[in-house]
Amino acid sequence: MDVRIYYEDTDAGGVVYHANYIKYMERARTEFFRRHGFLVAELAEKGFVFPVVRLEIDFKSPALHDDLLSVTTSPTRVGGSSVTFNQKIIRQSDNRILADGLVTLACISPALKARRVPLEIRQLLEAEIENIA
Repeated sequence: MDVRIYYEDTDAGGVVYHANYIKYMERARTEFFRRHGFLVAELAEKGFVFPVVRLEIDFKSPALHDDLLSVTTSPTRVGGSSVTFNQKIIRQSDNRILADGLVTLACISPALKARRVPLEIRQLLEAEIENIA
């Protein structure tokens, strides 16, 4: 997913505010599912919600106003009721990795009870992991 950095994304020093990287990663995960035919709102209507339960990010270099970034999303693990993605934020002009993160999502019901990852999503993620390996 591509992201253009606007003035509103930056802090007083002209650097992208750190919390915005989390927003870009969230959008990219949503787009990952959309690209594969799964809409987050429809999953929630069916009783499958995927909140972030663990987030680890290494900030390597700053993004600046008007940079064009790519956010990559690759599944690395699918468990019974959780999924982990590696996400990278890369500046397109020099292919520099600006942020590298691991994000784990739990699969829960709207009543906040753990649920198994739906079979069709499990199969998609396992196929993606296999393609990466």
